[in-house]
Amino acid sequence: MQATTATPRTWPEGGITRVPAWIYSDEEIFRKELTTFFSGDTWSFVGLECEIPDVGSFKRAWMGDKQVIVVRDEDGINVVENRCAHRGGAICWKNSGEVKDLTCVYHQWNYSLKGELRGIPLKRGVHGAGGMPEDFDASKHNLRRLRVTVRGGAVWASFSNTVPEFADYCGPELLKRLDRLLSGRPLRMLGVSRQLIPSNWKLYFENTRDPYHGTLLHTFFITFGLYRADSKHITSPTESGKHSCNYAVPGDRSKGEDITNELTRFRGDLQLNDMETVRYFDEYGDGEMSAMQVFPSVFVQQHANILAMRSIVPKSTREVEVIWTYFGYADDDEHLQRIRLKQSNLLGPSGFVSMDDSELLKQMQNQVAGYPGSVGVVEMGGHGTETQVTMATEVGIRAFYDYYRREMSL
Repeated sequence: MQATTATPRTWPEGGITRVPAWIYSDEEIFRKELTTFFSGDTWSFVGLECEIPDVGSFKRAWMGDKQVIVVRDEDGINVVENRCAHRGGAICWKNSGEVKDLTCVYHQWNYSLKGELRGIPLKRGVHGAGGMPEDFDASKHNLRRLRVTVRGGAVWASFSNTVPEFADYCGPELLKRLDRLLSGRPLRMLGVSRQLIPSNWKLYFENTRDPYHGTLLHTFFITFGLYRADSKHITSPTESGKHSCNYAVPGDRSKGEDITNELTRFRGDLQLNDMETVRYFDEYGDGEMSAMQVFPSVFVQQHANILAMRSIVPKSTREVEVIWTYFGYADDDEHLQRIRLKQSNLLGPSGFVSMDDSELLKQMQNQVAGYPGSVGVVEMGGHGTETQVTMATEVGIRAFYDYYRREMSL
């Protein structure tokens, strides 16, 4: 952060190379973000098909501050608001399970798995007294259904009737990267973890677009060569900064040579008893490690042989929940499945790598909230938003704020 101050609600001079700290703590900005991005013309990741394998299987998901139910019926997958049409109470209180229908606990209004209102207790009253009016039209009181698309085993939903089709929303470059990991090959759930980070969601969002810190902060990446500063790394903002693709072809992952020796975080004395935790098996035959950010809700990643969806759920100006969904393929052999499970220890709330980020972002939030007039500098890699072949860049952050400013009228 530089000492220059930013007037509240006014973007500082320097455009997208400067980020004002007040955007991480301003309540009005936060409410507008939820409406504009998470309830607007966007597609949000809400789950994997393999999480809800049978008719009646459901999971609860979040799109910004709104809860939704992802549920399978005989015709496929539906996404409905987790909000009873009667008084607005939550219908599903658990994160997952199996049901025959959807029933609100409060007054027992009952809905089909498509969200159609099917029954109201005491609809005709008791002994001729009370009950619903004769002209009450149940068809006008269904659960709100969202638009849904399923691609490659991932489920996406939108509150908007005007959002472009999912393929057009992603654009060709991001869609190609997604299809590499989510090709339609049946998936297998490996686990879920959750964490609440005392940080504004945008700080976490920026972090996943920031390859620059990867070989400076993360000891495990540096020491065991999974992520090297001298790798061929593509940093590619897409769709005018809305999304982002990052992928690397690391080549030689031997440790302790070239630029890696210059990094203070390199630990030549660090050893693991089980090297499968950091050993990369090239299962796609292209040598790549890939990470994509599908705005606004998810970071899709393949680090070594870990496959994970990181759902980003804003809770307040100072809190973000991150839900990690780990998966593999249904036809993985036992050896590859074991490697995925071992390598998942790199990620998540106490991951060998990820815990660096969550601790750092906690401290960052304290600073930006305490100094709301300060300004962040994002000039690594220049001033533009074009794709760069390096990880020593902040182009992904600049491109995001180029998009963000337009959408937020800042």
